[in-house]
Amino acid sequence: MNIIEIITKKKNKEELSREELEYAFLGYLNGKVCDYQMSSLLMAICLNGMSDDETFTLVDIFIKSGDVLDLSCIDGVKVDKHSTGGIGDKITLIIGPIVSSCGVIVPKMSGRGLGYTGGTIDKLESIDGFKVSLTEDEFINQIKDIGFAVTSQTSNLCPLDKVIYALRDVTGTTDSIPLIASSIMSKKIAGGADKIFIDIKCGIGAMMKNMEDALELKNIMERIGEHYNRETICEISDMNIPLGNNIGNSLEVIEAMDILKGKTGSLRDLSIKISTEMVRIAKGISESDALKEVLMVLDRGIAYNKFLEFVKYQGGDINSLKVSNNIQEIKSNKTGIVKSINALNIGKLSCSLGAGRESKEAPIDYSVGIVLNKLVGDEVSINDTLFTLYKKDNKDIDINVDDYYQINC
Repeated sequence: MNIIEIITKKKNKEELSREELEYAFLGYLNGKVCDYQMSSLLMAICLNGMSDDETFTLVDIFIKSGDVLDLSCIDGVKVDKHSTGGIGDKITLIIGPIVSSCGVIVPKMSGRGLGYTGGTIDKLESIDGFKVSLTEDEFINQIKDIGFAVTSQTSNLCPLDKVIYALRDVTGTTDSIPLIASSIMSKKIAGGADKIFIDIKCGIGAMMKNMEDALELKNIMERIGEHYNRETICEISDMNIPLGNNIGNSLEVIEAMDILKGKTGSLRDLSIKISTEMVRIAKGISESDALKEVLMVLDRGIAYNKFLEFVKYQGGDINSLKVSNNIQEIKSNKTGIVKSINALNIGKLSCSLGAGRESKEAPIDYSVGIVLNKLVGDEVSINDTLFTLYKKDNKDIDINVDDYYQINC
């Protein structure tokens, strides 16, 4: 078997056999297939897609490339949540404490940034001392003790996905529906959860740019879940504008804490919606009863205290969060009402500041990012601050406001 022939076959829109997929993907994991060869195959998949059979096979190859986590020793229904990623998406840091405060077990395996979207693991690493790589025993013990834990992929759990994920991040191959579905569902199934909730982001700031693609991803992931006897619920949420006010790692942790302490807005509303659904499917109760539990733990500060307990348990010092002192305010050049905010351009700008990676080896500056001072629907006047940049240095950046904000006069 020859990797060039496999790449050519997919380039010509032909279906790959299990043997060919194993040869290519396991060969990359074992160092027999080069970065540039796997990049070519991933691009061919992006352009020409995969059949359901190919996608199911790839999920199986990913899962069997390593260990499968057994959480049967933990009492209760385990519900995992995943987001396909969006600009400013810090939902995991909010819903984990909420749902676990309601008595539901939340074992969370998270990833790093992909494309312009920040990863939960990157956000948590902005907290000094926070341990993102837990052993299986540490992960299980923490879930037993506080009901919630977040870990990066262990070296033995879907190791194939881990290396493919990193390569996709820097080769323009993040938006393939079969690759997204295979990556997400292999990790969720190998992670041992009983039920899976997936938040599919749709819009200019997400990998799924339109509703047609979002629905296609929803359908394939639910079919994969059914194949593995895991109840999988996918819901689609908007990502045409950034989620919340803060974009950037430390900044997003701070905003997550603000939501848990009572800050209102669309981010809180979506967090409540997702938390309610997770509690409902875990406990088998009505939506209204689940909502009551969610609001109770939020309003009484129970979820916020759970967040602090979670950070401390994983070795983090929450008081260590730092944001850059190099600030540049971007002013409005019009008077009117904010009609839209370009999530994709905001994400690109945040990445260029250092909040994301442009290569596999690139470091992240956790202190940089963007705060949106005006949101959609807000009234603005000339010279009002629309958004604030937190930069590596005090050198001003040339910004064309119209690339980021649309203001109706």
